[in-house]
Amino acid sequence: MPPDVIPPGQTTAETVPAAPRPVVPPSPAPLPTAAPEPAPAARPAVETSRLHRLLTVGGTILGLFILYEVITYFVAYTDDAYVRSDLVAVAPQVTGQIIEVHVVDNQDVRIGDKLFTIDPEPFRLVVNQWKAQIDRAAAQLKVAREELALAQAALQVSTSSHTYAVQEQSRFSDLAKRQFAPVAELDRANDELRRSQAEMTISTVAIAKAETDIGAHQAALELAKAQLASAQWNLDRTVVHAPNNGAITNLTIRKGDMATLGVPNVGIVDSDAWRIMASYKQYYIRDLKVGDTAWVWLDSSPWHFHKGRITGIARGFSRNPGVDKLLPYVAPTTDWIRLQRRIPVTIVLEDLPAGYKLYMGADARTVIFP
Repeated sequence: MPPDVIPPGQTTAETVPAAPRPVVPPSPAPLPTAAPEPAPAARPAVETSRLHRLLTVGGTILGLFILYEVITYFVAYTDDAYVRSDLVAVAPQVTGQIIEVHVVDNQDVRIGDKLFTIDPEPFRLVVNQWKAQIDRAAAQLKVAREELALAQAALQVSTSSHTYAVQEQSRFSDLAKRQFAPVAELDRANDELRRSQAEMTISTVAIAKAETDIGAHQAALELAKAQLASAQWNLDRTVVHAPNNGAITNLTIRKGDMATLGVPNVGIVDSDAWRIMASYKQYYIRDLKVGDTAWVWLDSSPWHFHKGRITGIARGFSRNPGVDKLLPYVAPTTDWIRLQRRIPVTIVLEDLPAGYKLYMGADARTVIFP
């Protein structure tokens, strides 16, 4: 039996004792050592990567700037545009109470359509009054002309009498000097001479008075005719008509309201004056010319570009709001960001179909290829 095998029934005490294991002394703890230095070739690689990123970013920015300059050189775009027309403020030319309104809000009207009617009765009374004044002045003028004719006839009679009286007085004066006629006859001749001379003076004064009356009555007649024309003009203005084609907007007048001379109470958006007002940065203006083609996107009718043409480029604009109403003002800030000064450009649409509806104040976008 091999010595390593323990027979059954035999205890471990009877076994041969194992040889003792050698004791190994513990090794001392390793001393701390410094971290190994990176390889000298690692630093140039990091610096090269950083420089590469900087060049990439700078090149991208430069490329984008060049691309922007190229695009803006050939394409002028702005979304600062809107639809505009002329708002005609219709004001009555007479004062009176409105007795009828012939239109409703947002109604399309044509030139000459009735808008509203002012009570014509007070104006009709004035017309009748001046017609009566004309008749009166005409009658007075007729009487004055008749008086002039009578005075002229009287002057002819008195002139003839005066001529005869002068001859009689001369004859009786000669006879009286030679004592061939009584003195009483000479006195009668002298009296007739004085009477005929007085009648001539009265006739002359009557003629002058008649001529003065004729002038006064003629002036009164002309004044009455002028006043009648003015009264008739006012009467005709009691019916207010549309001065242009367009659409009624924001109608607020009602029957019974008082219409006041010169105070607008009806607004009409002119349907023959539609245009697009696009505000372009001054950077673009250098290449824009009147007559250039423009393409317009209307927010009220999206997904379609309308062809238009530049009809005007503003030569001046106000730098201060509300200072000069004759110059347009475009705010240079949007959401607290100061923008370049922008110049209004007027564009008229050319391809609008008949009956196409535009809305004053609606937003638009425009593209121009200078």
